[in-house]
Amino acid sequence: MKTFKLFFSLLILLMIGQRSFAQEKTVTVGGAPMYPSKNIIENAVNSKDHTTLVAAVKAAGLVETLSGPGPFTVFAPTNKAFDKLPKGTVETLVKPENKATLTGILTYHVVSGKMSAEDLMKAIKDGGGKATLTTVAGGTLTAMQKGKKIELTDAKGDVATVTIPDVFQSNGVIHVIDTVLLPN
Repeated sequence: MKTFKLFFSLLILLMIGQRSFAQEKTVTVGGAPMYPSKNIIENAVNSKDHTTLVAAVKAAGLVETLSGPGPFTVFAPTNKAFDKLPKGTVETLVKPENKATLTGILTYHVVSGKMSAEDLMKAIKDGGGKATLTTVAGGTLTAMQKGKKIELTDAKGDVATVTIPDVFQSNGVIHVIDTVLLPN
């Protein structure tokens, strides 16, 4: 009888846990649901569109940091964004001897705090059409609104468009972008 009660209790807990997990509002990125209860790394590894970014984050040794409490706002370039870089760039950057450069590029895509698309739009409006974002790398990105989309301009003048905003995580938010941003 005790075994039955224990089994029944575990079954009830499992059902409650699955129900609350299933009720989470997810966004699909790279063919996978992104769960707000998971951290940036736990979600990113499931996106087929971000395999290059995940490999770069691992090579730079940033997995532990981006799994931490944050909060972070991450502008996450897709595989297609990395494909726009000159041939051989990614392969060169992930080499151990280029770890510092790779880390600088990746942290240039991260802003401290949790900025939703609504927060970004408000900052752009408050800034008279532009918002300057300071990255974890110490550089700046300029955010502007173009139609209903948010665009980011890097230090070199390249422009990335947010293609999927507000992918909320337990430790921040991801905004998917179509171009790799580069510091000076």
